[in-house]
Amino acid sequence: MEVSILVIEDDESLNRLLTKKLRQKGFRVDSTRSGEEAEKLLKENNYEIALVDIKLTDMSGLELIRELSPHTNTKFIVVTGYGDVNTAVEAMRAGASDFIQKPFSFDILEVSINRAIREKQLEEENRTLRSFLFEKEHDITFETRSPIFRQVLEIIENAARSDINILLRGETGTGKEVIARYIHRVSDRRDKPFIVVDCSAIPEHLFESELFGHEKGAYTGAVQRKVGLVEIADGGTLFLDEIGEVPLPVQAKLLRFVETRKFRRVGGLKEIGVNVRIVAATNRNLKEMVQKGEFRSDLLYRLNSMEVEIPPLRERKEDIPMLAQLFLKRFKKKIGEKGIKLLMGYDWPGNVRELKNTIERASLLSKGDYVDDSLCLPSISEEEACLEDLFSKMPTLRDLELFYVSYLYRKLGSAERVAEVLGCSRRTVFRKLKELRDRNGDLEGRPLPWSALDIN
Repeated sequence: MEVSILVIEDDESLNRLLTKKLRQKGFRVDSTRSGEEAEKLLKENNYEIALVDIKLTDMSGLELIRELSPHTNTKFIVVTGYGDVNTAVEAMRAGASDFIQKPFSFDILEVSINRAIREKQLEEENRTLRSFLFEKEHDITFETRSPIFRQVLEIIENAARSDINILLRGETGTGKEVIARYIHRVSDRRDKPFIVVDCSAIPEHLFESELFGHEKGAYTGAVQRKVGLVEIADGGTLFLDEIGEVPLPVQAKLLRFVETRKFRRVGGLKEIGVNVRIVAATNRNLKEMVQKGEFRSDLLYRLNSMEVEIPPLRERKEDIPMLAQLFLKRFKKKIGEKGIKLLMGYDWPGNVRELKNTIERASLLSKGDYVDDSLCLPSISEEEACLEDLFSKMPTLRDLELFYVSYLYRKLGSAERVAEVLGCSRRTVFRKLKELRDRNGDLEGRPLPWSALDIN
């Protein structure tokens, strides 16, 4: 497993030398002399480390760090020949993790890189721990007036009392993670950890380490042992979200663990056993993926000892008034018959998540106690008028592209579904959504998906 580094150095010969030496040490390295190109690369790729020269061909390295450090997990190390105490302080304030003055030995640089990697790992583990502590205290209430959903809950409650693997299927926004938490809550494992693994957000080359951990020295930058999410979940429930996004090579590694509940840390020899309950979720048709060779049939059979289909909100509209009241509670707002009628007449392609976003937006916009007049739902006539207005302004192809992404996101309610329609990657959709947010401040009032914030 490689640690990725971006070298941003104005001096061409030093740039080549650093790139060569870092690659010899086993790092994956990209390089550039341009601040503009560096900004593009940092937004498109998830680098662990960036080495930044203060004097670049087209901008200041400090300016680049100051702009990007709030939006990325990349660790910036400033390397410059124009160093003094004031510059070092300015670099740290801008967001750099270290400051090295030229000339320097490569050993000093390597120590700085390894220290930054260790800091990054500790920050990630702290985030995992904070998430775990929050999840353990998080309370989930389940009520329904829908016969279809009540039947689903009865199936889930019966299955939860056993230790069989459960596969949750349903459209984006139907609440698969909430259902998984409910399974954990009513099971005998309720007092143990509930750990979420977002399979779509972990790069293939990091998946094994994130899930199973690694030993010290397992690869370049592995300066200490890391405990994986599987070990943290021991005794509790491991929730594999978006299981359909796991690449085929990773599926093979995952299969053995699902079968045996045993694993080895990356770089380790000892086989470790854990006692976890596995719940997986997907919005994709895994059986079709098996037929296309995109998903292993043996892994599917292991995961779906019990398969549960979560109905979309349009099939359980009886719950809309109750859900609306639940989402309004935190804002201390109310909804009348007019608002309920409007909510009941919409099909909610984004399901419960879209309903929640709509209610929250209306609560923030409403000036009185009731949100009825602040509810904004898409209508065909409004969209047609918007299109007419857009084309009359002679937009560029770039504007049209971004408008279409905005339209699809409002219509479908998730970046994953937009990516399917456009035939592109989720990362591309997230990049377009971020560009829309940067242009307009928000996306027609709809908050961007959390993962879009992690690609900067």
